Amino acid sequence: MAKSVNDQSAGRVAAGWHVMLAAAALYNLLIGGVALALGAGVDGRITGLLVGCFGLVYALAAREPVRFAPMLWVGVIGKLGVIALMLPLVRAGAAALGTGLVLLGDGLFTVGFIAFLLLHRHGKEEFLAHG
Repeated sequence: MAKSVNDQSAGRVAAGWHVMLAAAALYNLLIGGVALALGAGVDGRITGLLVGCFGLVYALAAREPVRFAPMLWVGVIGKLGVIALMLPLVRAGAAALGTGLVLLGDGLFTVGFIAFLLLHRHGKEEFLAHG
């Protein structure tokens, strides 16, 4: 992905971070699109729409990670909230098939977001640029 002027002036970000954020965008757009198309009732489609909107946020962050980094905190909170709400249903066998895998993906992206945010916050540009 092309680096923006903002990323260049605020310190370079390693390509791996762009890739991780782009993968999060695609993940949310795919999950959101499926839920929007196949969601049971209006609630399911609204959920799909919101998940897809998060995908757009992650796409912006993939393009300009330094500029849009603060928006990733919303993703962290949202993904942790979904995990907290849905994990008991998965463990009880009451969630839809595949929900556990979706939560695993959310958990992995949450770890990635937190790693990026903490490294960026603490000025670890050498890791960000070479990581």
